[in-house]
Amino acid sequence: MTAAEPDTGLLAPGWAGSPAASATGDTAYLRALLDAEAALTRAQAALGLAPAAAATAVTEAADGAGFDVRDLALRARAGGNPVIPLVADLTKAVGEEYGPYVHRGATSQDIMDTATMLVAVRTLGPVLADLARTERALAGLAAGHRDTAMPGRTLTQHAVPTTFGLKAAGWRSLVLDARDRLTAVRDRLPAQLGGAAGTLAAFSVYGADDALALPAAYARELGLREPLLPWHTLRTPIADLAGGLAFAAGALGKVATDVLTLARTEIGEVAEGSGGGSSAMPHKANPVRSTLIAAAARRAPQLAATLYGSLVAEDERPAGAWHAEWEPLRELLRLVGGTARDAAELTEGLRVQPDVMRRHLGLTHGLIVSERLSAELAGVLGRARAKELLTDLARRTYSERRTLAELLAEEPELKDVDLDELTDPARYTGSAGALTDRALERR
Repeated sequence: MTAAEPDTGLLAPGWAGSPAASATGDTAYLRALLDAEAALTRAQAALGLAPAAAATAVTEAADGAGFDVRDLALRARAGGNPVIPLVADLTKAVGEEYGPYVHRGATSQDIMDTATMLVAVRTLGPVLADLARTERALAGLAAGHRDTAMPGRTLTQHAVPTTFGLKAAGWRSLVLDARDRLTAVRDRLPAQLGGAAGTLAAFSVYGADDALALPAAYARELGLREPLLPWHTLRTPIADLAGGLAFAAGALGKVATDVLTLARTEIGEVAEGSGGGSSAMPHKANPVRSTLIAAAARRAPQLAATLYGSLVAEDERPAGAWHAEWEPLRELLRLVGGTARDAAELTEGLRVQPDVMRRHLGLTHGLIVSERLSAELAGVLGRARAKELLTDLARRTYSERRTLAELLAEEPELKDVDLDELTDPARYTGSAGALTDRALERR
């Protein structure tokens, strides 16, 4: 294969240089198209519909040598897809004797859809490997910080204490959800074979007694699932891919946006292992991995929306619907591939600052445990008196710049109450530890 003008990802640092970049590039797509064509001839030969020598000849010619990606791209304009010029070049490369067996009975969408499934399967392998790395790193963080208390935040404000272990366990749960969805999608991706209008009619003309056997043989050659029906206008595989990929981007985006918040200078509860530099400010160590993940998570839903929109495909083969899928699907595969790589690097290198978390538990002068005190003191003072007292003391913590524990200790009504226990935020994390343990049982 001769190289086209390379798409190196100059404006896409999130996926540049990732396994997904090479698995989805023009050369990779050409490889998948050729694999789809060669497998079609082999499947027909396996059922006696083509000579074995034809299958060998087509497979050897489809090794990639002599195919010019850029030339194919330019010639694709004439017919609206790259399969048409590719079939012409492959037929010529096979030669006069066996050239007629190239693409026999198929339509362009059969090959394009099948190649897209191959590209997706080949891209999802590295994505799932990186998700496994991320899951392992998060499991270590969750176990290691099972009881590391930190402020729980709701609507941006301190709420009640939680633990970093539970937060990391939650991140891991999302990653496992993404893994399960993408694994299920990958394992269901089917080959496509239906002929001109999805009836397999041409294969009967070429001698097939049972044309229904051919899609199964074709799928076996490619390692894809056998399609129940030709899916030229039944775009479930594309929609499933869109959903799984968009979910994965969002799941990893949740991790990234939490890290971006907790890594702010004024918070500093976590930090990326190796931050990125600034062109103007030498002191900065920017959370670049998280930034790129967050950027991808913002783009993925719109790409998936385009793919869902192509479900509305008219007739037996649509004009424009499947054509609209190619670029957003490739971009979605690239985004998630790069995001999975960045997430693995982020979580493996994440630095946690337990001392800062503990210090921040005191930023509200002890009011972070007011929920507990309201419940506990109601049993001692009565509900009305407990509310009145805590309301007054909450105001005084700020006006007098004293902690709630100090003010409570001065109340004669509470001289027999263990205030050290009740006012320690680290002792009010509820079932966070048990929830973390439960989450880590999931495999």
